[in-house]
Amino acid sequence: MDLQQTDAALSPEEKKRQLYLRQKALLEQFLKTGAISRAQYEKSLGDLTAKMGCAE
Repeated sequence: MDLQQTDAALSPEEKKRQLYLRQKALLEQFLKTGAISRAQYEKSLGDLTAKMGCAE
């Protein structure tokens, strides 16, 4: 099953949670490769968490 088919089967809240996790993983990758600083990672993750209303 591809990503679109998987997403279609999810509720809106589950889709939002999956998006949050994908965006968090991207921020972690940026941090790991040195594209962003630890301070920027923490700020961006905090902003993302607050905006999406998700908690870890």
